[in-house]
Amino acid sequence: MASPQLNRKRGVLKEMPTVLVICEDTKSCRTYLGDAARHFRAFVSVEHCGRTDPIGIVKEAVGRKSRFDKVFCAIDRDSHETFDEAVALASMHTDKITLITSYPCYEIWLYFHFKKTRSPYVAAGAKSPGDLMVKDLQKLPEMNAYTKSGSVNLFEELLIKLPDGMTNADWALAEAAKDNERNPSTDLHFLLRYFETLGKLIQGVGIHQGDGCGH
Repeated sequence: MASPQLNRKRGVLKEMPTVLVICEDTKSCRTYLGDAARHFRAFVSVEHCGRTDPIGIVKEAVGRKSRFDKVFCAIDRDSHETFDEAVALASMHTDKITLITSYPCYEIWLYFHFKKTRSPYVAAGAKSPGDLMVKDLQKLPEMNAYTKSGSVNLFEELLIKLPDGMTNADWALAEAAKDNERNPSTDLHFLLRYFETLGKLIQGVGIHQGDGCGH
């Protein structure tokens, strides 16, 4: 017969949510969120599903949601033609699926670590709103070497600025609600707060975390 202690541990294990995060890009955002999850000791899977369009990402989430307690889709507004369709589809599956949206793109979250802004990003010629956001990010002395494909260790490097990022992201969403305009703003800080909460929950019950979690 299993010991009472083992039974308690088994009961706790059943209470831990299984969490999947699907990212739009294969490099920068996925790497950042994977590093953030490890920092907070949150046992989640951070993946790229092979699709970069919002509707493709949400469809992937719908197809896999039965295997997870929570599925987060980190998507950019940018100039994606299927963004509204993706939002509509996700709204039909709010029991499991949560959108983490960035206007115009994930890089606005990095920018908020250093500065506030409510200047909207609008496509100009061949440059998408996301392209223009990345250009502004690279103007910051601390981020002048940033590239989507080549940036590593960003979470660790920006950790000291995380409180500023959180404060500025909260401010941008509050202003967005007043203006009824999300551009620019992001929900990424909500996901990081969830990682932190989940990590504290897991640590609080003393569950060992393995390495095979798909970060």
